[in-house]
Amino acid sequence: MRSSFLFLAPALLLGAASAVSAQTAPLIAPDGTLLDVSAEGHTTRVPDVATIRAGVTTQGQTAAAALAENSARMTRVLAALKKAGVAVRDIRTANVSLSPQYRYADGQAPVITGYQASNSVSVRFRDIAKSGAILDVLVGEGANQIDGPNLSIDQPDAALDEARVSAVKIARARAELYAKAAGLTVARIVSISESGSNDGASPAPPLVFMARAKAADSTPIAAGEAEVSVNLTVRFLLK
Repeated sequence: MRSSFLFLAPALLLGAASAVSAQTAPLIAPDGTLLDVSAEGHTTRVPDVATIRAGVTTQGQTAAAALAENSARMTRVLAALKKAGVAVRDIRTANVSLSPQYRYADGQAPVITGYQASNSVSVRFRDIAKSGAILDVLVGEGANQIDGPNLSIDQPDAALDEARVSAVKIARARAELYAKAAGLTVARIVSISESGSNDGASPAPPLVFMARAKAADSTPIAAGEAEVSVNLTVRFLLK
């Protein structure tokens, strides 16, 4: 009499209790049943790096005039960054542009009214608590465009490993649950594959402010807490 095996192939997410049926033919092992479980492990860290883009946008009647003013103001911005203790390796040119400005009128060809020059740098702050005060200094030195901050973890490997361990534990617990429900036991892990991860970096936000009057207090930037996560697919052998 030929023996038959039970096939289980649920895809599980952290916090989800429902199973998703298999989308391909049953995966039958010679000595048991294969179970695929997807799990997401999490951990948290306080971000220790803030990346902000600071720039200067200027207008001029001629391209040369717009560039000259932009260059002078950007030179002051870079000097202010270095004076504030930002390392040269943490300052990188992000964009340089020069474009004509037009006046449009019905039935007439566009007329150039002047030029706009832009120059911006990506700045990495390794002391988030001081970054707000530095931004205020940059505005005072001529920066009129600030984007960010993008908060991240400088060395996320340890946090990612914690999330991986968490994901394996979650997958194992789910496998034990389904095995017990099917009258089987978990024999061993057959394979583990990583399908994605988040190292805790926040998405870059839109423009936060343009040039403003000097405030009594520095611009506040709070690091908060970043979530680090890893997605795994773990294959178990059930008997």
